[in-house]
Amino acid sequence: MNSDFEVIIENIFQKDDRFKEDAYAFVMEALSYTQKKFKRTMHVTGPELLEGMKELLMQEYGPMALTVLRHWGIKATEDFGHIVFNLVESKVLSKTEDDDIENFRDGYDFIETFDRGYRQKLHKKISRMRSM
Repeated sequence: MNSDFEVIIENIFQKDDRFKEDAYAFVMEALSYTQKKFKRTMHVTGPELLEGMKELLMQEYGPMALTVLRHWGIKATEDFGHIVFNLVESKVLSKTEDDDIENFRDGYDFIETFDRGYRQKLHKKISRMRSM
């Protein structure tokens, strides 16, 4: 992580210390991932970003995603919105007039997605492997 970003995060922490630095780094990584996924060079919507975050969390952390999110201080998708808007306020990211924290509220249930959802995907994968 570059030192300019670290200074920005330190400034954010002075106002809002709910989320760990790694959560901010992940949001930036997820933004890049989501832009590639939707073939955009600029803006993605809140729901699109949440979808990209979900995929990236599953890819990078698999069954540990829920534990990682909790460690970062993220309890619900709205927390991702708070991180995004902290970055907007710090001029790291920009927003359109349609962007709102509400776009991140109730995006998906973490337990359903990262616990039950992961186990279901794993079960399907194992079943396919057994049928080969």
